[in-house]
Amino acid sequence: MVYSVALQFFVVVPGLLQAVLGHPLVSRAPECDRSVLSEAADAYIAAQTAGDVGLLEGVVADGWGYVENNKDTDAQDGVLGKALTIDHRRTNFDLVECATYTEIIVTDPANPYVIGTQIHHDADGRVALIDTVASTTNSWLFDAKKTLEYVLKEDWDPIPEGERDSRELLKATGDAYLDMWSNETAADAVPWGTPCVRLEGSAYTGTGSPNDSCKAGIPSNHNQAPNINRRYVIDESMGSVHIICLWQHMMDAADSHEFRLEGGKLRYVHTMTECGGQRCTL
Repeated sequence: MVYSVALQFFVVVPGLLQAVLGHPLVSRAPECDRSVLSEAADAYIAAQTAGDVGLLEGVVADGWGYVENNKDTDAQDGVLGKALTIDHRRTNFDLVECATYTEIIVTDPANPYVIGTQIHHDADGRVALIDTVASTTNSWLFDAKKTLEYVLKEDWDPIPEGERDSRELLKATGDAYLDMWSNETAADAVPWGTPCVRLEGSAYTGTGSPNDSCKAGIPSNHNQAPNINRRYVIDESMGSVHIICLWQHMMDAADSHEFRLEGGKLRYVHTMTECGGQRCTL
């Protein structure tokens, strides 16, 4: 069964995200106002900093939904209801699908988090859905301080307009990468770049060498379960596609993968994986 917001949004399987049925996912206008998306992303950051969902009142639609780690959640009861001191924030803009992706890092020892949040807007520009992966202690390879250290070394400047890759290539790259766990030929469709570095939790494949590779740890067992229920935010200006999905072969985890392409080649991969509050294990 497919529920759509202009393009496919959720593929709902029995017993998973059944509350998505109540989300106000409606067809969107063909173009979006970046300033409206920016205002909502800033309101989200303000709400997360204060731990006060009420600060979203000016930007959300009636009946807006909140999904945290692939579960429909009361926003005030989730991580959004916690006051967090944010050390890093980057927001990407999808002006076709009227959505944003925000990466957040919080190194506070009392409340450490690495958070990936998609915000999806309706045809009136209001926030219809906030969809979050909130990784913390026990999440896969989690160490917020190390993650921040590595992120700050990377160059995520916008890509000059004439050098940007297409939405189609960005999405196809993200899908091919996630398909590798269940399809032995999918790796051939990934436009591997050199150098390329992967930040998986707090594990980093890069050393600063021009020969850095993202291929380390690519699965050799391709009979694993597929990664399903993919939700996308694509920002051509950043060379980025962000995907939230259900990572079936690791404890049905909530998973966030972001990919950056430069010149048609994979340059950065950022991942976070949360296993229902339990310690993530393969």
